[in-house]
Amino acid sequence: MKQIIGIMILLLLIVLPFIGYNCGNYYAIHVAGLVGIYCILCVGLNITVGYTGLLDLGFMAFCAIGAYTAALLSIKGIPFWITLPISLFLGGFIRYLLGAPVLRLRGDYLAIVTLAFGEIVRLIANNFDWLTNGPRGLPRVGEKIMEIQLFSLVFKNDLQFYYLILFFLIGTIIISYRLEHSRIGRALVAIREDELAAGLSGINVPQIKSIAFVLSGMFGALAGAIYVHWIGFISPEMFTFWESVLLVSMLVIGGMGNIGGAILGVVLLVGIPEILRPVLGTKFVDYRMLIFGMIMIVVIIFRPEGMLKSKRRALELHAKE
Repeated sequence: MKQIIGIMILLLLIVLPFIGYNCGNYYAIHVAGLVGIYCILCVGLNITVGYTGLLDLGFMAFCAIGAYTAALLSIKGIPFWITLPISLFLGGFIRYLLGAPVLRLRGDYLAIVTLAFGEIVRLIANNFDWLTNGPRGLPRVGEKIMEIQLFSLVFKNDLQFYYLILFFLIGTIIISYRLEHSRIGRALVAIREDELAAGLSGINVPQIKSIAFVLSGMFGALAGAIYVHWIGFISPEMFTFWESVLLVSMLVIGGMGNIGGAILGVVLLVGIPEILRPVLGTKFVDYRMLIFGMIMIVVIIFRPEGMLKSKRRALELHAKE
């Protein structure tokens, strides 16, 4: 039954945007692509925050690393299909270097260090004018980010990029699902619930945490590399601390440790507000974060496992009831 529902949802995601684009709903297609980018980010962040229980407040730094790497290489004339694996490797490698000392920390200390790293990356992008063009962003005047080309198909409009994003999102979901139901996934859950007990039961805690950390960083770099080719521009203001907080908020509201919850959180905090923006006007935008804050308080009090709960997460949170 779940497979049939999944196939139906996939067919709708393929057919409806095509119909909508041909009917002139260009803004809706753009929002759908944006939702897809955030879904890749949230599914990646869910590996560390949801599966492993590591609070990461600087995840957008790896999106920035992937985006700047792809942009700089593309400006030099290197095609997307070559810049993409380089961006993934660099995002995962830097994530590994960060995780080697940082993963020894727990709780608030880990959150503070990841927050600081996110700000360091943003400040580097903002101040290294010779490389990133500083706050003016990339590309510079006279430069251009190359278009993505697949055989004879050149990705130019939002609909084409939507299908590209959907393809990579499906791959991200499959990898995350397989990880969750693998031996490593069960080890991640054991670490989340009790790291000391997991270590005493024979789990190589540093290695397993490092795998989750690196994989999530690669997902972040993937989203950044696709996004910069889609938008054709990048600046440090796109990767602030508040963007990382927004990602964590999506997981909390949607449901941590659950792929469906991560996607639901993105739809609620990114998709619906963007769709309502032209309807409700600027007043809604001004009070949007206040509304989201109230929603988060209600969700944390009455449904701490999120709107779409993970069975494992629900059992953990309600174990004492």
